[in-house]
Amino acid sequence: MKTAFWVAALLLLALSVASGSGPVQPAPKEEAIREPAPPAAPVVRRKIRYPEERATAAAPARAPEPRATPSPEQLRKQRIVAAYGNKTPREWGERVEGVRTRLDTTEPVIALTFDACGGPRGSRTDRALIEYLRKEKIPATLFVSGSWIDANPALFRQLAAEPLFEIANHGLSHRPCSVNGRSAYGIRGTGSVGELIDEIEKNGRKIEAATGSKPKFYRPGTAYCDDVAVKVAGELGCEVVNYSVLGDAGATWPREKVRLALLEAGHGDIVILHMNQPRSRTAAGLMEALPLLREKGFRFVKLSEYPLR
Repeated sequence: MKTAFWVAALLLLALSVASGSGPVQPAPKEEAIREPAPPAAPVVRRKIRYPEERATAAAPARAPEPRATPSPEQLRKQRIVAAYGNKTPREWGERVEGVRTRLDTTEPVIALTFDACGGPRGSRTDRALIEYLRKEKIPATLFVSGSWIDANPALFRQLAAEPLFEIANHGLSHRPCSVNGRSAYGIRGTGSVGELIDEIEKNGRKIEAATGSKPKFYRPGTAYCDDVAVKVAGELGCEVVNYSVLGDAGATWPREKVRLALLEAGHGDIVILHMNQPRSRTAAGLMEALPLLREKGFRFVKLSEYPLR
């Protein structure tokens, strides 16, 4: 009987396994729901530049700038300064060696020269004198400074265009002609060979702009010069011209004294007068003297019409 019981139990168990029932299994535990982690930020690697790295960074190479070629004028100036820069003057005055004071002729001719000095008290014009020369057709040489030209540009161009007049160089700033700064009448002269060259050449170019050519004749401011400076002017192609007859003493003489001085002029004389002081008595004395000189058989010429001595 026991045997039958166990057989029946085994049969029931086999049927249970075949139907998939079997013992109850415990349900699996549910895991907690986790949100996905955000993606990691990308790592940015930056190069660290240290000061010494910047300092050693090579700069782009620059081609050297070409040197300007000196002009012929600059080369000439350098040559003259080298030749005369260490020379010591031996003479100082209005009639030093090399200065021209007369026409080289025995003919009855007189050269009238008029200075236009410029500056604060010398930049006006004696128009009565100029008009008299025009009316009487009296030729003359006009020594004009750069400062006078700057103060009277229109009148200067007008005078430069008239065949009756010849334009000459009276210096850029009306300074005595010196290589070491010597003074005359309280006006300091050019202080070196280089300054003297500029005093002559820069005014020469002003005149050339109006006339088409540089003037040949140069008269220093105050008419004073030294012998070395005269040679420097010669290197620049200029003759230094002063006078043999003092006509108005810087436009300071009265009418009668101007008249008498002019009447003393003779064959080949160069007379110095002034055209920049309209209040002076220069024009009055000249108007009285010139007709008398013509009666004596004299005629008036420009400097360029005769060689000088």
